[in-house]
Amino acid sequence: MRLLVALFSVLLISGCAGSGNDVDGPDTAGQVDLKRYQGAWYEQARLPMFFQHNCVRSEANYRLQDDGRMAVTNRCETTDGEWKQAQGEAFPQQEGRTDKLWVRFDNWFSKLFPGLTKGHYWILYLADDYSVALVGSPDRDNLWLLSRDKEIDAATRDRLLDEARKRGYDTSELIWRGESS
Repeated sequence: MRLLVALFSVLLISGCAGSGNDVDGPDTAGQVDLKRYQGAWYEQARLPMFFQHNCVRSEANYRLQDDGRMAVTNRCETTDGEWKQAQGEAFPQQEGRTDKLWVRFDNWFSKLFPGLTKGHYWILYLADDYSVALVGSPDRDNLWLLSRDKEIDAATRDRLLDEARKRGYDTSELIWRGESS
């Protein structure tokens, strides 16, 4: 099981990795209050990613640390009902800027190659009440629609889809909560 979690973490980072200097990336939410952002988020939909293959339900929990970094716990329920979990941290790509974060997961690969194992976590859209968010990568290959609730209504779903499309994401391939890839 430990090997499976380590592999999941490596794959997660590999799918998100890239350069931090993409000037032409999508618009982001602007300054994010990480204290308000912390807590549980439920994935409503995502673009297909090999590291989330067979995941039918995913969730993340963020906890703000004293140093301004966020402790991250990601969980994924697989099609066979097993839960996979990975621990990591998120931190600003640029000091003082809280909408563009790096995420790094704790595993042997991260310890060996810390510079290669951080993935983009751009907060693209965030509702004023911090109830829903869009998170993606500047290359538009990764996208997550997140909410504080396990389920969202049709109007909220449509608003998130519209915000994703405005930022240049192809939403036709989204995998919704309860579906597997």
